[in-house]
Amino acid sequence: MEKLKTYYTYILSNKNRTVLYVGYTENIKTRLIQHKNGKGSVFTKKYNVFDLIHLETFEKKKEAKQREKQLKNWHKEWKWNLVKENNPELKTLKI
Repeated sequence: MEKLKTYYTYILSNKNRTVLYVGYTENIKTRLIQHKNGKGSVFTKKYNVFDLIHLETFEKKKEAKQREKQLKNWHKEWKWNLVKENNPELKTLKI
């Protein structure tokens, strides 16, 4: 039996919680390390955005990509409201 893959849509923020970054991946631990080491994206490196504050899981890559695209099109306020629903204190999530 084939092991089910898990895909992730995530939101990162900087230390002062002033910037948001939305992404998706199939290996969240590796991706977070890449962001932390400045290899995740130009944006996250420039603004020191590597604190995981929101995470959603999916069984299909297509769904994770669609959710990422949806969230990227949201207003900043909507993204903050989504994050605060499950993480009201805006703490960095541990994986």
